[in-house]
Amino acid sequence: MKTSFDFDKPIADLQHQVEKVKQIAEKTKVDMSATLKELDEKIEKAKLDIYSNLTGWQQVQISRHPERPYTLQYIESICDDFIEMHGDRTVKDDKAIVGGFGSINGQTVMFIGHQKGINTKMRQYRNFGMANPEGYRKALRLMKLAEKFNKPVVTFIDTPGAFPGLEAEERGQGEAIARNLLEMSVLRVPIICMIVGEGASGGALGIGIGDRVYMLEHTWYSVISPESCSSILWRSWDFKEKAAECLKLTADDMLANKLIDGIIKEPMGGAHQDPEAMSATIKEKIIADLAELRSKKVDTLITERIDKFCAMGVVVEE
Repeated sequence: MKTSFDFDKPIADLQHQVEKVKQIAEKTKVDMSATLKELDEKIEKAKLDIYSNLTGWQQVQISRHPERPYTLQYIESICDDFIEMHGDRTVKDDKAIVGGFGSINGQTVMFIGHQKGINTKMRQYRNFGMANPEGYRKALRLMKLAEKFNKPVVTFIDTPGAFPGLEAEERGQGEAIARNLLEMSVLRVPIICMIVGEGASGGALGIGIGDRVYMLEHTWYSVISPESCSSILWRSWDFKEKAAECLKLTADDMLANKLIDGIIKEPMGGAHQDPEAMSATIKEKIIADLAELRSKKVDTLITERIDKFCAMGVVVEE
């Protein structure tokens, strides 16, 4: 059974009616095409009404949909071939971050991204997409490798945050993320970053510095999750909906505040409704942007990247 939320229950109810009508038509051999057409029209209208007026918390819920495509699924769909690379050459291979060289329309690209897993067992194996320091160090190793061979970097961001365990702090979680911010800001190849699910805190920023930063339509990007924000401000998770609105974490909010470069439209109802179409849209965007970014001189690329991030949060009063 497909996962649904409280806010899209009207759609689920209509889809259930469609299934019942189909069963009746099959059992009685009566032509129910007119009824089915009417129900399909109602479903489309309900989808348009609901998904055109989502709250911040509802956007967060969609970004966490268990059937939503993750990094490896996008890479598999986008690339003609892909060679995954492992390890940070210091501690171990962090399964929460994946990366490697892939071929897209004949050009080689270094793909790096968070990987959550597609079921309970895999989510535990991937630590729910929460990377340890060795994950960010692996990502940096791969970025420097891409720089060495003059290959562009594409990152897929989807994490509830960097792993907050004691052992992660002991191995230098903060330093690993900070090092990535520094190195990515001056990396001498084009970088495209895409928030494809959750974009929480430094866990997202650790692979989020790029010449182009995009958010998929139903994703979020913030310094903290709504639940954690609620627990800090109100000592309870009960105010997570209010926190989500106050954080201004949706793609529209982020674009309005000039913190991202654009929004990538999702299929109606979210990326999980049509992963192939979503992958095709992302692939098209990557190809178009790489053509533009590769035409720029390296020094210009780095200067524009640094200037873009330095301008964030700056208010000029006249």
